[in-house]
Amino acid sequence: MQPLRYGILSTSSIAPRFIAAVRAADAGQIVALSSRTPEKAREKAQQWQISTAYGSHKALLEDPQVNVVYISAVNAQHYPLAKMALEHGKHVVCEKPCTTSAADTKDLFRLAREKKLFLMEAEKMLFLPAVLAVRDAIAKGDLGKIQMVELSHSFSPSYNGWMFDPQAGGGTLLSSGIYAVQLLIWLFGPIKQICGIPSRLPNGAEDQYVLMGQTESGVLFHIKNSTRTTLDNTARFYGEKGWIELPEYWKARKAVFCMTDRKPETVEFPCEHELMYEAVHIRDCLQAGLLTSPVVTEDLTVAGIAALEQVKKYW
Repeated sequence: MQPLRYGILSTSSIAPRFIAAVRAADAGQIVALSSRTPEKAREKAQQWQISTAYGSHKALLEDPQVNVVYISAVNAQHYPLAKMALEHGKHVVCEKPCTTSAADTKDLFRLAREKKLFLMEAEKMLFLPAVLAVRDAIAKGDLGKIQMVELSHSFSPSYNGWMFDPQAGGGTLLSSGIYAVQLLIWLFGPIKQICGIPSRLPNGAEDQYVLMGQTESGVLFHIKNSTRTTLDNTARFYGEKGWIELPEYWKARKAVFCMTDRKPETVEFPCEHELMYEAVHIRDCLQAGLLTSPVVTEDLTVAGIAALEQVKKYW
């Protein structure tokens, strides 16, 4: 396998975090960047110390030095950009949600198999040591059978105004709901039922919501997200012998184990760049010649967006 030479499609707010993680982990080279205008591309390329800047994504995809792309554009652009990248022979890492529909997601994986190219949804959460510690404790039965899960997430969209543009794939469900449903599926298996209530802006985009449901394994769950107020931003897993708290579960650096028969115990995993673990995994997958991730699998990626489609259908 040749060294990973990344092209970054988009100058979004998460792009510099991915770039820093790849560099810190020595998980590839960042060789090019593209934006919708040459001026923005040159500005960000200089700021992020990237040698080559393109004023269109197509131009970057035609660059032979790029062999893998990282897509962090607005949600509605994930599918067309990933499809174009695959058609240009590039491996693809696409920010979550991979696309805005299960049908489009399946189509991308079909195309990647046909082209013998790697495709992965960038779901950093599933590689974090704190999240892995929770998974291991649940798998070992430290809490007994898990009965209920609560997931809380709030954030300020800052300058990302597209998050409230339905045409751009905005709304808090796609922005944060994908974290919650994929964590549930990854830990407890398929979702049996999911429903909820949103509050909406005049243009129809939801700016907060409450969801509830049950996995096929019998775990009840409650998910809430808001840009209107600050929530406690914690996942809690309740079992027969106690519970686990995972503060800021989508970027967790610690976990708190609250067993009924002893004092709470906190395990911490300090990390400057939480995307490092994901970047290393991508490098290892490509070096091994894999076409899909054994962690963020095609099935998990499809199941996550299918659950959100079910929510929107209920709405």
